[in-house]
Amino acid sequence: MQRILVVDDVEVNRELLRCILEDEYAIEMASNGIEAVQKLQKFLDETAAVLLDLQMPIMDGFAVIAELKERGWMHKFPILVISGEYSIEVENRCLELGVSDFIHKPFGNSVVRNRIKNAMELFFTRNQLERKVQEQAEALKEQNEIIQIQTEKLKQEKSFNRLMMEYHSVIMEVETRLKVLNGEFSQEYNRNPFEAIKSRLKSPASIFEKLERKGYPVTLESIRENLTDVAGLRVICSFPDDIYRLAELLTKQDDIIIVREKDYIKNPKPNGYRSLHFILSVPIFLSNEKKYMNAEVQFRTIAMDFWASLEHKLKYKKNVDRADEIVGMLKDCAVSIEALDYQMQEIRNKIDRSRQ
Repeated sequence: MQRILVVDDVEVNRELLRCILEDEYAIEMASNGIEAVQKLQKFLDETAAVLLDLQMPIMDGFAVIAELKERGWMHKFPILVISGEYSIEVENRCLELGVSDFIHKPFGNSVVRNRIKNAMELFFTRNQLERKVQEQAEALKEQNEIIQIQTEKLKQEKSFNRLMMEYHSVIMEVETRLKVLNGEFSQEYNRNPFEAIKSRLKSPASIFEKLERKGYPVTLESIRENLTDVAGLRVICSFPDDIYRLAELLTKQDDIIIVREKDYIKNPKPNGYRSLHFILSVPIFLSNEKKYMNAEVQFRTIAMDFWASLEHKLKYKKNVDRADEIVGMLKDCAVSIEALDYQMQEIRNKIDRSRQ
């Protein structure tokens, strides 16, 4: 049977609580705070709950709570105050100190049993959850430490640094080809097909984490074979038709190979995300060889890119209030952005036709 400690200086109250609870619990009793602490020291691991009076000689209930806090025992069992005190201030003070519940005198049999049962269940559930969170935090910390160690090892590998140089080279190669097309458009059509190019090289920590998460070995060959987004570029265009025209001109170059294509403009993701994605295999020219490297290239309009940056913040920011409502608002915005992009494109077309 679970053990409950009843602490009250009035014998009648102790005996009354014993009669209410003895069929379900093993009852220990103490007439003051000092005796209570001694009993808890003896039955610390067996105690399931403490019923504690506040007004007692020698050592009152508040002093007992302070002693339990100092000894680090408050996390071991719930404390329920048994008192004739109905002051909101006193009750609030007890709750702030970590008391689980109040049982007011005079005692009602079913109220006493239910409050104790609920307090014990909630206390146990909370402790279980806290332990699980702590275990997960420790596991995550350990995993991050492993990632850091492996990342440092990768950084020190000459062959890894060369691989990163090659991925950086493919970024420069794609950027150069896009800038050439941009310059040609500027001369031929007096306008530019894109507004900006943003590029990024995946960090060693991100590379290691993704390989681990996907279950791939952490080797240079594994990076080449299994990760297609180490080198990434985002091309920001003004209008949807610029996206398709520029993407076609780039991907039709005779030495570029399309590994994968996903059109999230014509087929948006459920959350409203729109973009044109390519995994391209592009040649780079080194001192002694020509080598093909993968690069992820995304094409978006200015409005699509603004939407995606806002959605990214929501995705990776924790504890956002009313997150479901924001997700719905973002989806509505994505629909509006699509309509606006095509309206602006039509306005541009009318302006261009009026110049002819």
